[in-house]
Amino acid sequence: MLGYFGPAGTFTHQALLTVSDDEAVPFASVGEALDAVRRGQVEAAVVPIENSVEGGVSATLDKLVDGDPLVIQGEVVIPVEFGLYVRPGTSLEDVAQVLTHGHAAAQCRDWLATMIPDAQVTEAGSTAGAAREVADLQSRYDAAICARVAGELYGLDELAHSIEDNPGAVTRFVIVAKPGALPERTGADKTTLMAYMREDHPGALLEILQQFAVRGVNLCRIESRPTKTILGSYCFAIDAEGHLADRRLSEALLGLHRICRDVIFLGSYPRADEQSAVVRRGFDDEAFEEAGRWVASLGELG
Repeated sequence: MLGYFGPAGTFTHQALLTVSDDEAVPFASVGEALDAVRRGQVEAAVVPIENSVEGGVSATLDKLVDGDPLVIQGEVVIPVEFGLYVRPGTSLEDVAQVLTHGHAAAQCRDWLATMIPDAQVTEAGSTAGAAREVADLQSRYDAAICARVAGELYGLDELAHSIEDNPGAVTRFVIVAKPGALPERTGADKTTLMAYMREDHPGALLEILQQFAVRGVNLCRIESRPTKTILGSYCFAIDAEGHLADRRLSEALLGLHRICRDVIFLGSYPRADEQSAVVRRGFDDEAFEEAGRWVASLGELG
């Protein structure tokens, strides 16, 4: 059974349905969903990890490494489209109190300022939770900003659709499970890890980046996260093109292990966009193997 960051009607729920339509367990937070995987309550959980507008989801990035090991088995990318939903009979002029998730409010800021500038916006735990609250006839909130699936789920009317300021925005979700056999290499893969500097010094981040650059590994994302020890201490969440079975990627991890205080491997898995990595000449597996044979042959010259 799968779990997900709920409640029903969220974009996470929508992402889950692209993976499985079997019964799934919603959890009130990303942390609870991931801890349920660690306890064995569910086999895997679907949680958001990155938004094209707001960036990384800090709760997911932090909870992935806070506790027993977990790995990412796959990813799903969902278009983000928001609408304004109200109880039947409510007009746009009646909307004075709007409830929604903080990311949704940020992504609809311009529309709100233009169409209902005097409305007060309050943050909720999720967009679906906002829709559920607004559906209550006793609610003090007049409208929810949420996905259409949530508005329909709770019987609300749509006053406006596609109110997001950045059409084309997407959110990336990951399927997280306990460590096990890695998904097979496809040639269009991604590897996620967390790298901790051994010490803070000039060029420390450059040293980390060089491990990828000199081996021809392109990065999809790099984001600093506080280590939660002392002010100014950071680690780096990294998505790299390639699979652990690729020589260029595995050797980059060897390099990181040598220079970093710690490296937490968070999985190699197929990319949602199925975009194959562009491997430059000299960086494919054959090139690494041929170079290894050449070095080995040097010892035979005498």
